[in-house]
Amino acid sequence: MRFIYLWAFLLFVIVFRVTAQPSEQFIKVIVAPDHENWEYKLNEPVKFTVTILQNGNPLKNIPLRYELGPEKMPALKKDSLLLTSASYTVKSEGMKQPGFLRLTAYAYVNGKAYKGLATAGFTPEQIEPTAQLPNDFVAFWDQAKKELAGIPLDAKMTLLPERCTEKVNVYHVNMQNYGNSRLYGILCIPKAAGKYPAILRVPGAGVRPYNGDIATAEKGFITLEIGIHGIPVNMDPELYASLRLGGLGNYFNYNLDNRDRFYYKRVYLGCVRANDFITSLPQFDGEQLAVIGGSQGGALAIVTASLDARVKFLASYYPALSDLTGYLKGRAGGWPHYLDSASREVNNTKEKLQTMGYYDVVNFARQLKVPGIYSWGFNDETCPPTSLYAVYNVIQSPKELYLALETGHWTYKEQNEAVGEWLEKKLGK
Repeated sequence: MRFIYLWAFLLFVIVFRVTAQPSEQFIKVIVAPDHENWEYKLNEPVKFTVTILQNGNPLKNIPLRYELGPEKMPALKKDSLLLTSASYTVKSEGMKQPGFLRLTAYAYVNGKAYKGLATAGFTPEQIEPTAQLPNDFVAFWDQAKKELAGIPLDAKMTLLPERCTEKVNVYHVNMQNYGNSRLYGILCIPKAAGKYPAILRVPGAGVRPYNGDIATAEKGFITLEIGIHGIPVNMDPELYASLRLGGLGNYFNYNLDNRDRFYYKRVYLGCVRANDFITSLPQFDGEQLAVIGGSQGGALAIVTASLDARVKFLASYYPALSDLTGYLKGRAGGWPHYLDSASREVNNTKEKLQTMGYYDVVNFARQLKVPGIYSWGFNDETCPPTSLYAVYNVIQSPKELYLALETGHWTYKEQNEAVGEWLEKKLGK
């Protein structure tokens, strides 16, 4: 049983880690649109070329199946054939509305299926959100922050000698959070005397331990990496696997029918509480504070910067919880896909739709006032680019977008380096 839990946990970490790339396939199915930047005008035809490679060389006489349609929507065109040449081209008349058209191809070699995909964007800068802004959105969150401010911080720090380095002290920390819960994280502080800028790292979806961002701290930053579930973040991995398979499974659905009891209310406010702690540290420089995250963490980065004026910069990879109601308008919505065909019957209620409005990242993005860098690819099947642009297009504060087109729900090393360098430069390093 211990092995099963550990295996499940390791698999979960691989799937949800922001910087992880998918494992290489022995057979590569390469799909490419005919525009170098993968972007098209409305009603502009697009050609997708499919090539199957082994050891860098194209394969022929391979069974091929493909599906073509808007991302996360039923296919408009399907076909199966025998690939008799080095490549195969699928043509489309394009899209009449701003959005993304995806070709997914499956090659069958020696009884095994191999998958590849590519996604063409049609004037993505014109995508408008479907999420509605509640009239009392700002008042609701102002009241919540007021309630949080009345709760004592009660912070506790425990040195982790085995994780400390020559330059950095590492602590397991916890503090009092909203809703009679505790907030836990890994704090890294440079050992050298001085005042330092700080970076809050907010987590992607899941239930797991954290190591802390020691490498960034060694460059002269205070870093705090938090969990969101009110449990310590330095326990045995199998305990998190057990919680994920049990009490914390599908946590993102808990109390979705009540805006005051929804799971993410404590989570969003917990990110503000983490900043309360950071700004209380004597080593903090008192001014330069940033937040970074991917997927669920990308959402939390935007939410935190929106709710907390102490945040000066943000970095967000493929933010989840974005434009959740997209499916009700015939297009992709954001993770966790509350309203897709599998979940719509359960979640398409007046109460749940009302709650979504208070937690949709689109509505926080509308409030942003600080510079941010954002990054994603067109092939993301978890956080669809339609939902990502619905967020990006409403941001009025200074913004930069770093596209890594062929990436899905993962990042390249170069992508992380570019975002990290942007953040460090903004923070004065």
